[in-house]
Amino acid sequence: MKITDLRPVKSAHQFYVPIGNRNMEKKSPSEGKKYHFIGIGGVGTSALAAILMKEKAIVSGSDMQSSVLTDRLSTGGAAVKIGHAAANLPADLDGVVISAAVRDDNPELLEARRRKIMVYKYAQMLGLVMDRYKGVAISGTHGKSTTTGWLVYVLKKLGIEPNFVVGADITQFDASSGIGSSDIFIAEACEYDRSFLNFHPSVGIILNIEPDHLDYYSDIDEIIEAFGDFANGIRPDGVLIAGGEDANIAKLIPAIQGRQILTFGLKDSFDYYAKQIKYFPDHTEFTCFNKQREIGTATIKLLGEHNVKNALAVLAAAEAMGVDGAQVLKVLGGFEGMDRRIMKKAEINGITVYDDYAHHPTEIKASLKAMRQMYDGRKIFCVFQPHQYSRTRFLLKDFADSFKLADMTIVPDIYFVRDTEKSKNEVNSQMLVDQIIKKGSNAVFIDSLEKICEYLKTNVKSGDILMTMGAGNVWKVADEYIQWLRKNS
Repeated sequence: MKITDLRPVKSAHQFYVPIGNRNMEKKSPSEGKKYHFIGIGGVGTSALAAILMKEKAIVSGSDMQSSVLTDRLSTGGAAVKIGHAAANLPADLDGVVISAAVRDDNPELLEARRRKIMVYKYAQMLGLVMDRYKGVAISGTHGKSTTTGWLVYVLKKLGIEPNFVVGADITQFDASSGIGSSDIFIAEACEYDRSFLNFHPSVGIILNIEPDHLDYYSDIDEIIEAFGDFANGIRPDGVLIAGGEDANIAKLIPAIQGRQILTFGLKDSFDYYAKQIKYFPDHTEFTCFNKQREIGTATIKLLGEHNVKNALAVLAAAEAMGVDGAQVLKVLGGFEGMDRRIMKKAEINGITVYDDYAHHPTEIKASLKAMRQMYDGRKIFCVFQPHQYSRTRFLLKDFADSFKLADMTIVPDIYFVRDTEKSKNEVNSQMLVDQIIKKGSNAVFIDSLEKICEYLKTNVKSGDILMTMGAGNVWKVADEYIQWLRKNS
């Protein structure tokens, strides 16, 4: 299917996305504008910077350390400095873009304010860029990156070239952003700092809502309210696609005004649902329906029940954009996933090593359940690095309950992000380990990543599975251990 094959859709639950390359034919509002990014090396900020560069903006930026992402931008023509200093700001600027991690005392931010340069948060600038397109914004406590990347993959495989920004690299494209010839812009929409309220998409997706970011939100009710505001920010002629089984999503549905709502899940009471689900060690099969209409059978490589739901969200979004569902199912199963999402890193001497981004109790349970789908009966070692003291403290009991499917959980020190000294004094990794053991599972606290590698060398045997897990730098354990395995194979 080519993009020119799309036609207006008259269904009550669908809208027509203008097609072709009209946006690319006229001069971009970004052309010739000069933007400086503070924290340009982040996944989201680097992606946005790349898109602005492709729209012919002049981009500069800085970060505390170089990376593959900063190197990509430098190669593409951005002036990237390592380290933060007031002198990094070019003389003439139209705006400064800051990542969520930038503190008020950052010297470049102070200089921008002294010079009265317009300062945009990352999400504000992304929202302004998206407003020029037919936007698709994917939100939820879990699954945002996977669902966003999956939708991008499906459209590209069907000959539709979307513009996109994702919170991780799409493995098969080795990229987290791209400029396409269509009028479609797909973006991951994060709820932290209410940043997703900067988006006004034509299609808004809410996958699920659970307690998280409790260093910012006071409670789950405030989180639900924010997601409700996101839903009401969808364009008046747009569509909300919502996880039908989520009790917290159900609470906000009555407050949605004037937008069409499509639900998805595993029950036939939802608009999009799956039946006849069969789980295999290396794939999952299920039949997809839209109400009483059978769309067809899907075979996907991503494992776990949560990815069946993510696939349904992708299908619903694609049909809402006028893409034929049967065509979607033909390419859906080719998607291999996102960077650091149950990513197989190596298999050496009978030991299989995975790395995963899961950092919330629900994500941990889903990932370990998927591992058991693949490796039932084999011993699983899980190295879990808690991410944020505040998240660990607020969700301590939920975390402790998450590791029942692991044979041994190894926990290093908590990864420090945005935390206060008060938060650091209220919880530690040993407390989490004690709670895991109390729940009847095996766990041990080892304070450093280096010592964990030594533990693995002694304890992991042929036939075992190692999974490093967390949003911090725990992936280094997997990499170092793999290097040791190769040297000793």
